[in-house]
Amino acid sequence: MIDFSSINSTIDSYLHSLLPAQVATLVECAIIALCAIVAYLVFAIVMIFMERKVCAAFQCRLGPTRVGFWGLLQVFADVFKMLIKEIIDIKNSDRALYTLAPFLVIMSSIITFSCLPFDNGLQVLDFNIGVFFIMAASSFGVLGILLAGWSSNNKFAMIGAIRSGGQMISYELSMSLCILTLVVLSGTMQVSEIVEMQRGGWFIVRGHIPAVIAFIIYLIAGNAETNRAPFDLPEAESELTAGFHTEYSGMGFGFFYVAEFMNMFIIAGIASTLFLGGWTPFYIPGLEGFNEAMEWIPGFVWFLGKTFFVVWLLMWIRWTFPRLRIDQVLVLEWKYLVPIGLLNLLIMTVCVVMGWTL
Repeated sequence: MIDFSSINSTIDSYLHSLLPAQVATLVECAIIALCAIVAYLVFAIVMIFMERKVCAAFQCRLGPTRVGFWGLLQVFADVFKMLIKEIIDIKNSDRALYTLAPFLVIMSSIITFSCLPFDNGLQVLDFNIGVFFIMAASSFGVLGILLAGWSSNNKFAMIGAIRSGGQMISYELSMSLCILTLVVLSGTMQVSEIVEMQRGGWFIVRGHIPAVIAFIIYLIAGNAETNRAPFDLPEAESELTAGFHTEYSGMGFGFFYVAEFMNMFIIAGIASTLFLGGWTPFYIPGLEGFNEAMEWIPGFVWFLGKTFFVVWLLMWIRWTFPRLRIDQVLVLEWKYLVPIGLLNLLIMTVCVVMGWTL
């Protein structure tokens, strides 16, 4: 398998041999930031196109077909249309907060995206409290949503923002409990170490029933965190026009739109990292020839394959279940998911202490 750590070290040594230390570090930061943003945009395009095609398949339609072969250029056409859209100045809005809100949402999404381990050494941020940092970085995006609703001077946007804030803050608790369950199993919060520990078996298998329960709760909470059906109350078109981003046009709306799709990719990437082994191959004990063949597949291919499988599961949930009422959304979280998550965390702790994990 490719070890990007050695490649990174070679590039770092080469730049430091040519430039002063501070300048070399600044150049490295600029290159990494550029690569992260380009990757973010590329995956956003893939996610939008995949959503349309999967949605069409579930509804027995074809999806985009006219712009480019198999509709591959439809997303680019939509981006171009959005770029030339008029930015409408909202009367009596809080202009500063109105402008700041979409940037907060997209910043939270990009920072969290940078923590995903695409391969061995192929991630921007990796330190000993990586899981804690991911939880913190992903949580401040709700501030942008609340600011968008508050500053728009629109009652529908305000109602959508309040719903979104209550829903996202609530379901963050279930997601955190699921992540902590896997931290207890692994004994570390460093993302790269969590992936390395799964070379002997993915945690969804080694953690037995508690890991499977945590995975199911994580998928439910992940859909709620991204405001996707059946948890799309903050953007309920039949009730709130478009929810918290009703008054946004052009790229202001585009930032919210891209962040929603990429947050789904991030949720799936974290799930594949914690539960499905990240970039580690699939091994079968005793079949050495098969295991050696699996080693030839690059780690980033494994990671993307697992991540898009989880994305497909999330899309399946979206296009299968009807929208819930707001009281049903909160009852599901506080009456069922939180108690089950706490009990599941306790059971996992007992299993680890007693040595009952694989």
